[in-house]
Amino acid sequence: MAPVVSTLSTASELPATEPQTIRIRPLSVHIGAEVSDVDLTAPLSEQTVREIREALVRWKVIFFRDQPLTHSQHIRFAEYFGQPTIGHPIFGYEQGFPQIYSVARDRYATRFSETRTLRPWTGWHTDVTAAVNPPAASILRGVDIPPYGGDTQWTDLEAAYQSLSESLRGYLDTLVGEHRFTAPEGSQAKDSFVQQVKSRELVSHHPLVRIHPESGRRSLFVSPSFLKRIVGLTPRESEHLLQLLFEQVVRPEHTVRFKWEPGSIAFWDNRSTAHLAPSDIYATDFPRQLYRITLVGDVPVGVNGLTSTAISGEPVLAHTAEG
Repeated sequence: MAPVVSTLSTASELPATEPQTIRIRPLSVHIGAEVSDVDLTAPLSEQTVREIREALVRWKVIFFRDQPLTHSQHIRFAEYFGQPTIGHPIFGYEQGFPQIYSVARDRYATRFSETRTLRPWTGWHTDVTAAVNPPAASILRGVDIPPYGGDTQWTDLEAAYQSLSESLRGYLDTLVGEHRFTAPEGSQAKDSFVQQVKSRELVSHHPLVRIHPESGRRSLFVSPSFLKRIVGLTPRESEHLLQLLFEQVVRPEHTVRFKWEPGSIAFWDNRSTAHLAPSDIYATDFPRQLYRITLVGDVPVGVNGLTSTAISGEPVLAHTAEG
């Protein structure tokens, strides 16, 4: 299989004399910043695009307020930073807009017969890591937002890696994890959902430690919802090491929490983060509707040239006019 190259453009340094066009307000020590003084409904200058890209790589997830984008404006904004994929490789896309995936409150109702009971880390994930080239970034837009509840959380996988001991980091640098897109174990998944997943199975082996292609920094490539085992370890060894890593990546000091408002946008670097969708919204009747675009990603590279390999399924490619 030919290598897949990320289309998320590389950041370039701005001249020291060029004034900054956007304002950046960090929200935590490691991860998350709010970006203002920019109108995403209008075309952006090259300088503004560079500054947004640099903020994304530095803060890993960036947020915008009061940006009432249409679907077409959402797509235009995404295309400044790369090539949009099909909405979702398994679940399809928004009618008339193949680049957009609907993130609706009740979308799980077609997949599960009852509410799932999850371990604390099970819902955490990095988008589509079962593909050999997971998306480089995701852009999520809030439209119908509940008056309270429904917050999303992100975690910094670079900080999670750096806060481990040097000895453990050295060992993890050599390991490979198996990522699978499957119906969650022990769930009340409907037969139609199980068959849908089986018909487009995605399985890949990824380095457990990934090197960011722009910053050069290392991060844990740990996606709890998709990472099923560590290749080469016994089942018991794999289980215990994964439990340690899953607990590590969700430590509060590595995370940021975002309260949505109508017109809010979250833009995250899928190469250095994992995130957690809210479950509290199912205790209310409030509507919640968001829309997501993902950008084509590259094949992850680990330490000493360790690279990902596809076991089953095709790369996630850019949407084309032909589909």
